[in-house]
Amino acid sequence: MRSIREILRQRYEFQRSLRAISRSTGVSYGAVQNVLSRAEAKGLRWPLPDELDDTALEAMLFSKPRPQDQLFRPLPDMATVDKALRSRKDVTLMLLWHEYKAEDPDGYQYSQFCHLYRQWKSAQDPVMRQVRRFGERAFLDFAGVRVPYVDTTTGKVREAHIFVAALGASAYISAHAFPAEDLRAWVLGTCLAFEDFGGVPAIIVPDNPKAVVYQADRYEPTINATYLEMAQHYGVVVEPARPKHPRDKAPVETGVQIVERWVLAPLRPRQFFSLDPRGRGQPPPLPEAGGLPSLRVPRM
Repeated sequence: MRSIREILRQRYEFQRSLRAISRSTGVSYGAVQNVLSRAEAKGLRWPLPDELDDTALEAMLFSKPRPQDQLFRPLPDMATVDKALRSRKDVTLMLLWHEYKAEDPDGYQYSQFCHLYRQWKSAQDPVMRQVRRFGERAFLDFAGVRVPYVDTTTGKVREAHIFVAALGASAYISAHAFPAEDLRAWVLGTCLAFEDFGGVPAIIVPDNPKAVVYQADRYEPTINATYLEMAQHYGVVVEPARPKHPRDKAPVETGVQIVERWVLAPLRPRQFFSLDPRGRGQPPPLPEAGGLPSLRVPRM
């Protein structure tokens, strides 16, 4: 790079300003300043040694340092930093950086310290392990895949919505088809799931559809009166999952995948004319009061 030598010559031999050198050589002002600062850091003076050709000069000024030549800087313990930030409101990154620099004067500067902390924080994905007790919870949701069927009364092709329920501990799955994801489907699907399970759990965890949850809230969700009466009849508690928190109902999320991949996908070539597994042409009716057992599955 011949311009490096010319920049050094004009600066040290003729004492020209940086802007004059920039106009003369066609190199930007910032690049001229960078070359001169690097030359000063290397202790170069004019005239340059004869054995220092253009290639060697460029390598001397712009070669990247090898890892062993870089100054070792101790990394801060980001887990300790994060714990300190969450312990008190008056603890800031600036305060923790000052404490870090007091222990390690050769450590990172404040901007890099903050960058390293944010980088570490973004990589954290804490997940609490859920311990499922037998008979404690059942998780309810509808599958995303729908199944076409022919309505024998009108001859039109409609789509069946698949209701899926899964027990938390055993991952036992119940699945039924309904013409819509309305309140009737939620009530009947829950009752049929209890029938498939052979009993009822202590808690049911549905998703947050408008048919079941009028108003979603983390602490006091408003449950549909009809669905709540069904839950009271069976002696179960309704605890809807939080909106946009699929991990709250992870067992049924897995159950939906199993139903879609191992039940619905193999049945895709077949044509259906009814949603009633007993072949009556209509979905089964809602059970009457006392028609299903109201005993809870024993807790483990």
